[in-house]
Amino acid sequence: MLEKGLALAIFLLTYTLLITRKTKPVIAVWGGAFALLALGVISPAEAAQSINLNVLGIFAGTMVLSALFVRSKVPAYLAAAVVSRSRSSAGAMLAVCVLSGAVSAVVDNVATVLMIVPIAIEVSKRLQVHPVPFLIGIAVSANLEGAATMIGDSTSILLAEAAEMDFVDFFWTKGRPGIFFVVQLAAVAAFLVLRKIYRQNRGNAVPMEPVSVTSWVPAVLMGSMVVSMAVSGVVTERPSWTTGAIAMVFALLAVTWHCVTLRKAVGSAPTLNLRDLDWQTALFLCGLFVLVGSLTSTGIVNDIADLVSRSTRGNPILAYAVIVWGSVLVSALVDNIPYAMAMLPVARLVATSCGVSPYLMMYGLSLGTTLGGNITPFGASANVVAVSLLRREGYDVTFKEFARIGLPFTVTAVLAGSLLNWVLWR
Repeated sequence: MLEKGLALAIFLLTYTLLITRKTKPVIAVWGGAFALLALGVISPAEAAQSINLNVLGIFAGTMVLSALFVRSKVPAYLAAAVVSRSRSSAGAMLAVCVLSGAVSAVVDNVATVLMIVPIAIEVSKRLQVHPVPFLIGIAVSANLEGAATMIGDSTSILLAEAAEMDFVDFFWTKGRPGIFFVVQLAAVAAFLVLRKIYRQNRGNAVPMEPVSVTSWVPAVLMGSMVVSMAVSGVVTERPSWTTGAIAMVFALLAVTWHCVTLRKAVGSAPTLNLRDLDWQTALFLCGLFVLVGSLTSTGIVNDIADLVSRSTRGNPILAYAVIVWGSVLVSALVDNIPYAMAMLPVARLVATSCGVSPYLMMYGLSLGTTLGGNITPFGASANVVAVSLLRREGYDVTFKEFARIGLPFTVTAVLAGSLLNWVLWR
């Protein structure tokens, strides 16, 4: 009982530090992890076992490939081509948002925004449209489609591990459409909201100057990694770390190609400094694994699941609504990674107690967690980056201004996606 109380207290204290941003996230989670070890709540062996190397492999491998893919200017080339082929300014704006979502299905959301926003700012100047709604649309679109595939977002990687899913399962699971199609319906509904917002821009589109691609090799490697992950999903007898290993192998190939190309000075290869990549998030995930592992080993996860089941009286509709919309609310205010890591096991247990498929609750939680961050300017890292870039251009984005787009976008997407998810998995 004492260990359970200590584990809960340390987790809540760490979560409070994450919410208030009193210290760096990686320091907060590792401070909590070391406190658990020092107090004997979790042993060093249990802490080591709780760190999921497959998740870390997927995260690190795709991070390296995504960085080279963005620096190759292939996404920028596609964005310029999309704008040039649009007939109206509203169509061009919506097309760039759709492209942002498509790229974000395989590239980190923040990297997607950093890559597309400079082009979007140039487009807004040429079309003489206000850039704030445009850039907000790009950010929320990137966040939405990040939930579509296993490598699109950190929460998707966590979902894959918690639900024992491979890359193909995101598209087709147990003979039914996977979360990819749930997200696509949500995207269609959400893009209709953006279309209505952008319709006031009635000017004609202006052709963009084509962007020169520095190399197509990162795109080929990215595509090959996706295909390899899909093929590995067909293999029945495979190690649990297969997907992470595939991501790391292709990352190693990409770094090797990058080093050889730079040494031979062939063409203008995309530059990459491994020290500039987001290794802090990898360390952050390691600490979170230890914290959440303590919640599982002490039985707190089971207690939370029992509380949800009792409060909803085992009613699957009510439990589903609590998980989906509760996730939306929480993720609008705080970082969704620790929330998703802690609550995915809870969602599985709630599904069992309600007598429904675990995919119903876990997909619902993933959808709500990913989309909830779109409501506020600080709900997702991609939003923070977009607002920061706008501020650099001289545009201050208020909470109300962001929510005017983010709230209807999120509510519409969650309603559409959660309804389809219910129909598919109830």
